[in-house]
Amino acid sequence: MFKIVERRQLAEATHLFRIEAPDIARAHQVGQFIIVHASEHSERLPLSVADVDPQAGTLTIVVQVLGHSSQELTLFEQGEGFRDVVGPLGQPTHIENFGQAAFVGGGVGCAAGFLMAKALKAAGNYVTSIIGFRTKELIIFEDELRQISDELLVTTDDGSYGKPGLVTEALSEALDAPGLDFVLTVGPVPMMAAVAHTTEPYGVKTVASLNPIMVDGTGMCGACRVTVGGETRFACVDGPEFDAHQVDFDELAARLKMYSGQEREAMAHGPHDCKLDPVIDKFNEG
Repeated sequence: MFKIVERRQLAEATHLFRIEAPDIARAHQVGQFIIVHASEHSERLPLSVADVDPQAGTLTIVVQVLGHSSQELTLFEQGEGFRDVVGPLGQPTHIENFGQAAFVGGGVGCAAGFLMAKALKAAGNYVTSIIGFRTKELIIFEDELRQISDELLVTTDDGSYGKPGLVTEALSEALDAPGLDFVLTVGPVPMMAAVAHTTEPYGVKTVASLNPIMVDGTGMCGACRVTVGGETRFACVDGPEFDAHQVDFDELAARLKMYSGQEREAMAHGPHDCKLDPVIDKFNEG
């Protein structure tokens, strides 16, 4: 069992877990992910690592409820434990001193990209973090990113906090000022596609983390196939990070929708586990 030593809610449907996993914590490198197997009959769920403490032997993950399996994780309390945690998996992030670097995050991607932004700063880059949310109530990891960024810009779609509008609008302003050398983006696929479209005319190297497409996490299921530069790659073993200007985001978006019907069915008619029944009831009422 992998004990949950901290659990707290960050925003609506978004929860932080710090779990004991000393071997993984010592071996983890920035950009790698883990798989969480909550209980015997649970789905294996690939998740980004938001923070790591090798000395304490802990990993921090941030879970946003998007379906049956992520919802199940949020029912576990501090002091309880997940059945299995596997990792580290995937390729580490390539970090160097690019000069001026921007981290562009959206939603839970702001937690997933925190360690990468931190590593860019540690490598000597001037780091501008641009993070976007639909509304003020959904903002997460603002304080953490502010501590490791030279500049932090927060945007909200509804203008309820920070700069009104999309992250790409703030990114365009940063691109118009000379000197930006590298962009890393982590978040929803439409946002990452928009970031790539925004930076391409400027010729600024841009890397996207394709964690949202992963299912099995070990390259066996083939669900994370993505076309990069005209070649088929697997996000979980070849990535999760790729040259954003080479990614076929239209294909990626279509693949993400392949199992939406099955996920809705699982949410409505999932196994009658005692932990899941209250959540399923609430889903059916909604």
